Amino acid sequence: MQDSRRTTNRVEPDGLAELARRAAEAAESAPPDDKFPGLAPPAEPATVDGYDEETARLGPDEQALLAAAAIEAGGDVPVYGFFTSAVTDLAIASSTGVSVDQRMTDATALVVAADDTGSGYAEQTAWRAGAIDPPAVTREAAEKAERTRDAREIDRGVYRAVLEPYAFAELLQYFSYDSLGALGLLEERSYLTGRLGQKVFDEKISIADDALDSRGFPKAFDFEGTPKQRVQLVEHGVARSVAWDRTTAAQAEDGTQSTGHAPPTESRDWGPLPYALSVAPGEAPAVEDLAQLVGDGLYITRLHYLGVVHPRDGVVTGMTRDGTFRIRDGKIAEPLVNLRFTVAVPEFLQEVYGLTSEAALVNSQSFYGERYPYGVLVPAIASARFAITGLGSKPGI
Repeated sequence: MQDSRRTTNRVEPDGLAELARRAAEAAESAPPDDKFPGLAPPAEPATVDGYDEETARLGPDEQALLAAAAIEAGGDVPVYGFFTSAVTDLAIASSTGVSVDQRMTDATALVVAADDTGSGYAEQTAWRAGAIDPPAVTREAAEKAERTRDAREIDRGVYRAVLEPYAFAELLQYFSYDSLGALGLLEERSYLTGRLGQKVFDEKISIADDALDSRGFPKAFDFEGTPKQRVQLVEHGVARSVAWDRTTAAQAEDGTQSTGHAPPTESRDWGPLPYALSVAPGEAPAVEDLAQLVGDGLYITRLHYLGVVHPRDGVVTGMTRDGTFRIRDGKIAEPLVNLRFTVAVPEFLQEVYGLTSEAALVNSQSFYGERYPYGVLVPAIASARFAITGLGSKPGI
């Protein structure tokens, strides 16, 4: 079967007709794609939340007022960032009878409070703009910036650590690129290769991909028009499954079906990926309680400049940023310089002291190119192993 994909920014009828003509002509001269299973059959997707009329009505003037409210809350600390909101329309149609569409809204307030001697970070994101409090985002970032002044250095080594949702979400997202999608499993890049059905993490860890969950950015179908399914990736520490699309399901040759995770065309080479990751919360009322469980270690707000070092072992490296602190005697103590870390995510998740009882949605979209809102819903976490391999600069700009 031959396969060709083309894009356009002309969405009127003539533009779409021209797009279809160009794609068909290109397909005629394309080499056969033995991995392409054909177009998806029609299926009825679930009805989901994810659209808010109040958010859709926000224009530049209203967005500017919300941004101004965030700036005013900064006090003496300079603040940087943005407020953004928009409507995204997604429609899939094919000659096999697929015809599905969904309208989505999303809004995000993101603030970095920083001067020469300190920096702090905060964000809120939701599909309802009314759920976001921009001044509160600024106050959180500014308070963190004030606490990062006079940062100290520490020795390299393995520490116990508390990660806020911002940091935990980023670490889990990078781990998922190779380990929680079907292509990584089939190509044996995934940490879960040969481990499905086995205990891989602490029993406190349950990870799902649930695009139907209204606490995230709900989606009814994927980019093939296949209905989204909730996928239990890890259940009480036991590896259960990965995300599948029709192409990888056909390659499995064992009757596996798509779970509704076909990616956008530009991400096709990555294969199906979880775009609605969530981690089940724990019992700790607040991050301060996690610090008590750690006793002596590190408190990390946010991660930056991540990269996957060894996919099969789940090793990720990067820097801490905008709020790294020492934990002493169960209390969040003095600020630290930005730290270089190299962490095997499976080891990080194999000895977990606790998780907070509330999870936060952390935005994962880049805001470059086409808008497709998605995020990671996670609690804060306390772990026994977080390896520091180098020291960076002090907080600030």
